[in-house]
Amino acid sequence: MSNKKTWFITGTSQGIGLDLVKKALVKGDNVAATARNLETLKLAIGTNPDNFLALQVDLQNEENIADSVAQTIAKFGKIDYLVNNAGYGLLGGVEESSDEEVKANFDVNVFGLLNITRAVLPHMRKQGSGHIFNLSSVFGLIAGAGWGIYCATKFAVEGLSEALAQEVKPFGIHVTIIEPGYFRTNFLNNGSIKVPVKPIAAYTEIVEIKRKHEKDIPGNQAGDPEKAADVIISTAALAEPPLRLLLGSDAYQYANYKIQMLQEGMEAYKEVTFSTDFN
Repeated sequence: MSNKKTWFITGTSQGIGLDLVKKALVKGDNVAATARNLETLKLAIGTNPDNFLALQVDLQNEENIADSVAQTIAKFGKIDYLVNNAGYGLLGGVEESSDEEVKANFDVNVFGLLNITRAVLPHMRKQGSGHIFNLSSVFGLIAGAGWGIYCATKFAVEGLSEALAQEVKPFGIHVTIIEPGYFRTNFLNNGSIKVPVKPIAAYTEIVEIKRKHEKDIPGNQAGDPEKAADVIISTAALAEPPLRLLLGSDAYQYANYKIQMLQEGMEAYKEVTFSTDFN
């Protein structure tokens, strides 16, 4: 078994996931990478080094996932870092979003993450070490108009990750929730954002939000995806990594705004809150 660290990374055809694959390979680590389009991934990597394994994985197929994990263990002997990066955004009002569209977003962003995690954890428990990175978003902390369903998926990732961190700590396994703000990737303009098939014109604010995310924001995001990948790699090397890690100055501002809202709301209704206790 090699002494190299081994990464298992989902959602690697573009953005932070692809940058992370490239940097881990340059570092000399082993990388098993999943993507919707393997040819796109292979072209982006440029070569087929011995420490690289490209995998076609259906996040809803537990048998397929188990096979991909088994291939990784067979080739590299272990999995040190799991990065659950696969996901996409659904931009539309809650009323606009159909049952099918909502379930599809949860299938990838939440249930796909769970399926991968359950498949990898037995190996990490057996080896008595490991680090799971779950890609959430600052919108896993705060929600806004047009992003209700996407935020709901990321709120779910936050909750399950926080509980998981406590559950796996006795086995020497760490969990870190990555909470990026807006990063200059193709997330907004390359199939990673979907909109409801049946929009409702009455929601004029959401129409404008969609326009901004299609026309104004792409190319102007503050976050650098290569720097995000660097942070994930450096965090993986920490003996005591953080549970939550905000990435981007905008993420920091959004999180502070949420904290302020919570504190103000709690204090404004403190008397009502306490009034429901038995006297």
